[in-house]
Amino acid sequence: MIPFLQLTPGDDRAAVDAAIRRVVERGWFVLGPEVEAFEREFATACGAAHAVGVGTGTDALAIALRAAGIVPGDEVITTPLSAAYTGLAIMMAGARPVFADIDPERLTIDPQAIAAAITSRTTAIVPVHLYGQAADMTAIAAVAERHGLAIVEDCCQAHLATCGGRPVGSFGHAAAYSFYPTKNLGALGDGGALTVTADDMAARAKRLRNGGQGDKYHHIEFGVNSRLDEIQAAILRERLTRLPSWTETRRTLARQYRAALAGIAHIIVPREFDSGHVYHLFPVLSGARDDLMRHLRQRGIETLIHYPIPLPRQPAFADQQPAQCPVADRICGQVLSLPLHSSLAAAAVDEVAAAVRAFPVASTIQS
Repeated sequence: MIPFLQLTPGDDRAAVDAAIRRVVERGWFVLGPEVEAFEREFATACGAAHAVGVGTGTDALAIALRAAGIVPGDEVITTPLSAAYTGLAIMMAGARPVFADIDPERLTIDPQAIAAAITSRTTAIVPVHLYGQAADMTAIAAVAERHGLAIVEDCCQAHLATCGGRPVGSFGHAAAYSFYPTKNLGALGDGGALTVTADDMAARAKRLRNGGQGDKYHHIEFGVNSRLDEIQAAILRERLTRLPSWTETRRTLARQYRAALAGIAHIIVPREFDSGHVYHLFPVLSGARDDLMRHLRQRGIETLIHYPIPLPRQPAFADQQPAQCPVADRICGQVLSLPLHSSLAAAAVDEVAAAVRAFPVASTIQS
């Protein structure tokens, strides 16, 4: 069996155990020294002025939007190809998610589709850096500047990725990160953070995550209860030091996949548009995706679909009157994620690639 990923601690087991003991012995579990230290260290790693730890990546995005000035009634443009939490976070901030279709090669939001979706109520863009690859931030930033729109980057799948040599999360007003256990930088539970440059936005984000308190028992605005806990922060501090080497392992395995899968007529391997790709996932496209998935399962290879239903077709967004996105519709019917994680053996990549090559289908993908 080749599992899709490994969530138990590996080469960091001793460091994780020590981090947990450190917090337990200190007896301080919420908004303490581990969170403060992690916020400093994560901000430095991201090239940001401030990081604010919160309970989930979804909360990070919703709080970042509010800190950026998004208010009820605003429209926020985002991609139809993402986890539903991207759109839900926009709704949590009181805004309406507007879905603009994706680039069929990059699989991230199409800057031209963003421009076409702008109305008088549009106030922000939430580009998602999907599967570890950055969206076309140069073009997106140009659209935002022309129309005076805020950018809040969804970096939940792109820890320490770059776009043209520049860190993701640095192109806009704020950025959101998830530390869900499956992420490149994952906790042993839920967790998230947002990064911002402006001091006043950082201060407001810290207030919003803690019930809107200006100081203890004085709640000056509506806030939520979303705080990264000390144990998760301590674990993340240890794992942050290992993230660069883990990322290089992912890139090495991705290169191996690309070489082994080259020339196969029945799949497409999406292009790497930037060397800063961090390969949170390794997706391929197949016109016979479901049959390919069954074929691999029969050979003991676990795969997953990210994502089978585009956001405009999710019932949760029906009241938002979403525009349909035909490119995303097509991609959602073809995309399949192969196993890729920092503990995966090179021999396993060869085995997966050989199984894909052995898939008995003559059809090719419609582009």
